[in-house]
Amino acid sequence: LGGSLGTQGMLDFMFERKSMFRVKVTPDMDLESLELELIDYGVDELLSEDDETIVIYANFQSFGAVQKYLEDNHFEIKSFQFDRIPNDTKELNEEERAEVEKLIERIEEDEDVTNVFHNMKDAEEA
Repeated sequence: LGGSLGTQGMLDFMFERKSMFRVKVTPDMDLESLELELIDYGVDELLSEDDETIVIYANFQSFGAVQKYLEDNHFEIKSFQFDRIPNDTKELNEEERAEVEKLIERIEEDEDVTNVFHNMKDAEEA
């Protein structure tokens, strides 16, 4: 695809850094009220992933405040991570998509690689 390797961080401008928490849903949980309360802690979005889990996206800098809120209020945090959300996605044809997916797979196999982020539009979105 004519790509080349660059230096660390050279493509940071293409992504928005986010904190992401997966939290166990409780029977008495009111998602709308929780989202309104968490806005004060830097939360941008709260989504229901399934019947047992909600996903909370917050500003990167708000990670500590959100984590403290969740722990202080006895929420069960299933997982948390830092994520990079692309500011713009690129649509690829089937052949290009296959090439990029193969490259991503090879990069992820390297034991020194922790995460791979890309701005390829999901197949469902295309």
